Amino acid sequence: MSSEEDLGFVKVAETSEIPSGKMKLINTQGKQILAANVDGIYHAIGARCTHKRVDLSKGTLWKNIVTCPLHRAKFDLTDGHVISGPTRKDEPSYKVKIEEKDILIEIS
Repeated sequence: MSSEEDLGFVKVAETSEIPSGKMKLINTQGKQILAANVDGIYHAIGARCTHKRVDLSKGTLWKNIVTCPLHRAKFDLTDGHVISGPTRKDEPSYKVKIEEKDILIEIS
């Protein structure tokens, strides 16, 4: 990575580690991030449900929606917004880019 805008991006996995329709919990730079592959497009949001801090990677993925395994809160992976509660607080969303086989997430 050479440009200034790339400085905040961190390699978190390789594309082979997150096949289509799957999610992975990523621990990097003091953050827990949920990375997901939706039909070849990678997304990243906060990994802990904003309701009771449950690990969203243990939930279910349907299209671009992740459902919390505890109380069934739903979040949109494209931007982290809450689709249904019990929580009303959105997940943080992270920019993702792919460079060859590497998945990079912008950590600011």
